[in-house]
Amino acid sequence: MRILLAEDEEDLADVIQAMLQANDFTVDLAENGAEALRLAKENAYDGIVTDIMMPVMDGVTAVKEMRKTGDMTPVLMLTAKTEVEDRITGLDAGADDYLTKPFSMGELLARVRALTRRGREYAPRVIKVYNVTLNLEKEELSCMNSISLAAKEIKLMEFFMNNPEKEFTTDELLNKFWRNDDSTDPEAVWMYISFLRNKLKSVGAKATIVGEHGGSYMMTGEK
Repeated sequence: MRILLAEDEEDLADVIQAMLQANDFTVDLAENGAEALRLAKENAYDGIVTDIMMPVMDGVTAVKEMRKTGDMTPVLMLTAKTEVEDRITGLDAGADDYLTKPFSMGELLARVRALTRRGREYAPRVIKVYNVTLNLEKEELSCMNSISLAAKEIKLMEFFMNNPEKEFTTDELLNKFWRNDDSTDPEAVWMYISFLRNKLKSVGAKATIVGEHGGSYMMTGEK
């Protein structure tokens, strides 16, 4: 799983990153809220851990801006403030949980695990992007007409539709969707991208997945 960590205290950021990586999380670091906002727009994350008090842009403002774009990635806020009003401000901004400094690494890890679980459990069952609808319960992609998707196709389509206009490398997709498979051949990614392109075209979607064989892929279309 991939986590975005926004923390301007370098020593603390290094400790948190090392702890999360030791527990099989991939971690991207941001030194301020503006950098966190940029990374969140460019990449897909399973969870975001952000400090509140940071230079350039604070964590509360960054989360507000993320939510305005429709980014519903679960957020855990770290704060040195203990007042109830400050916690309410963070939660009202769109955070899902908070943790007051100082904290134990064990508690932080437990909060991050719970956060990413909730993100999966409460993911929408119907996703609409551009003029395309993906119904996860019916396992169906629809626009002018509808078509059924296989299990791996559903997972990939859900991922791309939840992250439109974001690029993902072949290696990132392999690591996310083929990690537990017997075969991790990059050719499998290209094959499934081709399947999805054909199915988007068959339902009359004004969207497609662009990218070259072995390179990066991105869902784009007409809004």
